[in-house]
Amino acid sequence: MNTMSRVLLVIVLATIALAQSPEPPLADTRLTIHTLVREDVFAGFMTGDMGRFARGEKNINLLLDQRPEFKPDLLAWKGGTQLYRAIRALDEKRSEEFQKSYKAALEQFAEARKLDPQGGGVAAVVGGSFGFFADQLPPENRAAAWSQAYDAYQILWKLQAPMVDKLPVHIRGELLGGLAQSSQRTGRTAETAQYVDKIIELLPGTPYETVARKWKSNPESAAKTSISCMTCHDSGRLSARLTALNKQ
Repeated sequence: MNTMSRVLLVIVLATIALAQSPEPPLADTRLTIHTLVREDVFAGFMTGDMGRFARGEKNINLLLDQRPEFKPDLLAWKGGTQLYRAIRALDEKRSEEFQKSYKAALEQFAEARKLDPQGGGVAAVVGGSFGFFADQLPPENRAAAWSQAYDAYQILWKLQAPMVDKLPVHIRGELLGGLAQSSQRTGRTAETAQYVDKIIELLPGTPYETVARKWKSNPESAAKTSISCMTCHDSGRLSARLTALNKQ
């Protein structure tokens, strides 16, 4: 297959994938803004599906007009999309574009935090975005990125600690995994050990526990491995949520 044929195949496959994912119903206020944009944004993050990613970016902008009361959370999502575009630019050695997108990401995150300093939605998006991408940033940017991730996960911990054992496995795992990893990356050894123990206690039989036990038995391995985004962001969650709501 020649280069042109491969390009055409990629375009066709991306078009099919986009067609198979239903357009999020932005006017349905039963759905949170997170539910409406998450799948498309993470299609870019996880699989590089830039057609769905672009749709997610478009819908974030539309929701900023339609649901201005959720501006902090939507700005956090905009920051996450800019962070991903920065990472792609870095991978493709487009230095100026990386700097521009990364600066935009930091500005969007800062504005979101200014509008809702202790907001759980903002903290989840900022923490999750940096938790996923901080290790891929240039070395000179990583410490500050992990510091922001740590601060975001601390906000989430304050909000969710009293109910952590009752949270769904995915949310519980991402919370504790984010706490453990951001603590490890920011040099908080004692805190890391505490969160690792909580993962082993509260997430038995999950991928989080498997990695936590490796970290516990070989702490040096933690610096080179991840304990977050391990059960996350399968496709079809929007459709499943709509189906559940329509049955009520």
